Amino acid sequence: MKKIILIEALLGTFILLCITACASIKSVEPKMVGNDRDSHGCIGSAGYQWCKRQNQCERSWILASEKGFANTPEAFNAYCNGAE
Repeated sequence: MKKIILIEALLGTFILLCITACASIKSVEPKMVGNDRDSHGCIGSAGYQWCKRQNQCERSWILASEKGFANTPEAFNAYCNGAE
C-alpha cells in the first residue's frame, strides 16, 4: 500500500512538472529561409551580392568563373566596383 501511494505521489509530481514546463515554453515563429534581402534585393543567404558593374545580384563564385578573376571577396569587389 505504501508503494502505491509513493508511486502515485511521484507520478503526480512528474505530471505537474511536465505541465509547468510545457506552459512556460514560448512559441517562436520560424525565420523564413531566404528572407534576408539587402537594399538591392539580393538574398545573401543564397550567396547573392550586388554587383554595380553588372547592375544585378550575382553569386561571386559564378561571376569569378565566367569573367576569369579569382574567387575572393577582394577580386569580386574590385570587379564589381569597376576597378578591375
